[in-house]
Amino acid sequence: MPIDAAKALAAEPRRSEIAWDHKDIQLYHLGLGAGRPATDPDELRYTLESKLHVLPSFATVAGAGMAMLGGLGAPGIEVNLAAVLHGGHSIELHRPIPVKGSATSRSKVAAVYDKGKAAVIVLRSEVADAEGPLWTSDAQIFVRGEGGFGGERGPSERMELPGREPDRTEERLIREEQALLYRLSGDWNPLHADPEFAKLAGFDRPILHGLCSYGMTLKTVVDTLLGGDVSRVRSYRTRFAGIVFPGETLRIRMWQEPGRVQVAVSAVERDDAPVLADTVVEHA
Repeated sequence: MPIDAAKALAAEPRRSEIAWDHKDIQLYHLGLGAGRPATDPDELRYTLESKLHVLPSFATVAGAGMAMLGGLGAPGIEVNLAAVLHGGHSIELHRPIPVKGSATSRSKVAAVYDKGKAAVIVLRSEVADAEGPLWTSDAQIFVRGEGGFGGERGPSERMELPGREPDRTEERLIREEQALLYRLSGDWNPLHADPEFAKLAGFDRPILHGLCSYGMTLKTVVDTLLGGDVSRVRSYRTRFAGIVFPGETLRIRMWQEPGRVQVAVSAVERDDAPVLADTVVEHA
């Protein structure tokens, strides 16, 4: 059996040491489209080392954070990587991420769900430095063709959007070269750069990383509704509902509620095709 849920859940966490500094943070922010206009004081918080703060979604790439997908090689997990999709992601911030840091990451399979024709594997990374916990990150990995092993089905509820117009709507252009820049932060999948590989995967051209859309969206919420204060973010979760291509435009609709912002993200040029759904930023 490719998936032995009990064995995967019982496995000891994998421990790794990670480190980052201002260059990693600046590169990540630039990969999200930061720095336009280049001399805007609000953008300098993302690009100039003397003014730098850290967008919490940096947690997804810190220490080449995509190494978390190594959890797919955990005991009890044997899957075909060609059948793997990143279905959703969540981060919980225990305190603001420092501009320079070193920490210990402990990664494990936190849950395995049986969806019938597919499996969902939740890969959890808990990161702490000498001062204590920094963040917890959960990647929901959808594996086609690996269901039917008799496990729990797991949560499946979808979030309804508020029955009113958004409190704010923003559009963010994805530059043609943005995926090429974003992949320098650690996700080297050729799907985001190589046209021939993209065709083999069923796309007519390379697509943007889902986690790039994820970071762009959080930056928009912080900049427009949280006064540019990254330290207010407590948690952030989303479901990857569709793709977006470099050169397209994200439409980001936001609804303010007490202690949180609900968000829906779509691709403007493809009749508002969904990109991110079930998206919530919880904040102070």
